[in-house]
Amino acid sequence: MSSASASPIESSGDGVTVPRHVAIIMDGNGRWAKKRLLPHVAGHRAGMEAVRRTIKAAGEIGIEALTLYAFSSENWRRPEAEIADLMGLLRFYLRREIAELERNDVRLELIGDWRALDADIVADLNAARETLAKNRGLTLVLALNYGAQDEIARAVRALAAEAKDGMLDLAAIDPSAIGARLDTATLPPLDLVIRTSGEQRLSNFLLWQAAYAELLFVDTLWPDFDRASLEDAIASFGRRERRYGGR
Repeated sequence: MSSASASPIESSGDGVTVPRHVAIIMDGNGRWAKKRLLPHVAGHRAGMEAVRRTIKAAGEIGIEALTLYAFSSENWRRPEAEIADLMGLLRFYLRREIAELERNDVRLELIGDWRALDADIVADLNAARETLAKNRGLTLVLALNYGAQDEIARAVRALAAEAKDGMLDLAAIDPSAIGARLDTATLPPLDLVIRTSGEQRLSNFLLWQAAYAELLFVDTLWPDFDRASLEDAIASFGRRERRYGGR
């Protein structure tokens, strides 16, 4: 995995700087529903439509990788009924959207402990990833049952096991070695993290990868996020000067 400072940034035809890798914390579904006196699941359904819009826009804009925080390892603390709704929506999305993703040349990657989900969901995820594997457009990354601290701990355990078996010198354990064992090792370095709904925290999302990413917190609730919202975020990114600790 290359260092953040080496991340090349593309420029679109109209002169706007486009980040290679954008990650989004999709927050605000519940508040969106509450404002409309709707059940919580209605907010999640509306959030799925925002996912569809954003994937399409990201591909058209020229973003290389889009990582979406779909279900965190902490989300298991939510009410059982809400978890069931979220898993049901995930099943529905996987079965309904694969053809559209295929038409749009989208490739699918997964991060987190997603194999611990229900067996039918794991089977659908594997099938979707295999179906889309040859595509060369946008890489859609779903963070499922994901927690950054768990990801880092798994990477450290892998390094420790290699060192114990004599396959790795302790002196070789550096940031690059850790990065190479993270779930995101094959992805471009993270350029921009967007969080919707006005909250200003990372919530255990891509903590290692975000070391030098630009952070953008917007008030828009996730179901209201659209192409214009993404373009505004990219415009904000383009106005920032990235020095990676230098002057």
